[in-house]
Amino acid sequence: MVESAGETSGSSGGSYWYDGGDSAVDLLSALRAFRAADHEMRRRMSAGMKMNTTDLAALRYVIAHEVGDDPATPQALARHLGISGASTSKLLDRLTVSGHLERVPHPRDGRSRIVVATDHAHSQVRERLGRMHERMLEVAHGVPPSARPAVIEFLRPMTRNLETEAPPEKLTAPEA
Repeated sequence: MVESAGETSGSSGGSYWYDGGDSAVDLLSALRAFRAADHEMRRRMSAGMKMNTTDLAALRYVIAHEVGDDPATPQALARHLGISGASTSKLLDRLTVSGHLERVPHPRDGRSRIVVATDHAHSQVRERLGRMHERMLEVAHGVPPSARPAVIEFLRPMTRNLETEAPPEKLTAPEA
């Protein structure tokens, strides 16, 4: 199991943040292990596709928008990734040269461009991630239907919490 520093359980069952003996702490520990495994899987997948994790995140975003019939624009991609327009342009240049993405005219606004995944990108994503998604669905089917609403109601607010957590305004210097 992969866990981040300061988040492992000690021999007493506690952790850096919480006292031991609470099943909610075990739940958070399992969630952290899942997040670490997910992060590592994305790193391996991007390396296997000869791209960095930001490139893979961009490809996932573009494909998700294609599936949702909501064309991905370079500006929306930049906002999603939290990078500048110049960085987005370089990213799109890389993924165009590698044969993963194309810039094409917007279907409803001929003055602007959208970004689409190529057939090559779709086949690579399916080849590398298809079996994993099948296994994930198998695991999800293993959760009793009566327990699924509780799991969902745990994960959604946890997601909102992580999405809205901001860094402290000012870090303090160590005392001399």
